[in-house]
Amino acid sequence: MKLKNMKLEELELLSYSDLTYKILKEEKRTMNTATVFHKICDLLGYSEDDFSSKIGDYYTSLNNDKRFVMLDNGEWDVRDNHAIDLSLDEDDDELISDEEENEEEIDEIEEVVDEEEIDSVVEDDDLDDDDDLEDLAILDEDELEETE
Repeated sequence: MKLKNMKLEELELLSYSDLTYKILKEEKRTMNTATVFHKICDLLGYSEDDFSSKIGDYYTSLNNDKRFVMLDNGEWDVRDNHAIDLSLDEDDDELISDEEENEEEIDEIEEVVDEEEIDSVVEDDDLDDDDDLEDLAILDEDELEETE
């Protein structure tokens, strides 16, 4: 349903972002923040004081809503109207191949770490052999000098 055919009660139920979306879709053109918000204020019967006090929050809501995109000229449009152009150049291809090489290196390091963990477990088993310690005696310095 077009905005001009909606009752005030229906319009008041819509958020500013929803109203903006409908306005931009119906008008099929880009608009700056003030122009769109003036249209919203006119639809809702807001005064100039209301406009001035609410436009900051309105701008913030547009920035946070992913349905909208701000163009280079400072005007808003519906994101659906703008394709995102992704192109990879040679540097990007090098980054991708570097990432693959890094993943291979990480896998190799993880294998070495796993082997070291196994070795450390074997070394820890040797520490449990306390049988040799029973025959040891503690000598103080005097006794040590006598044995020399």
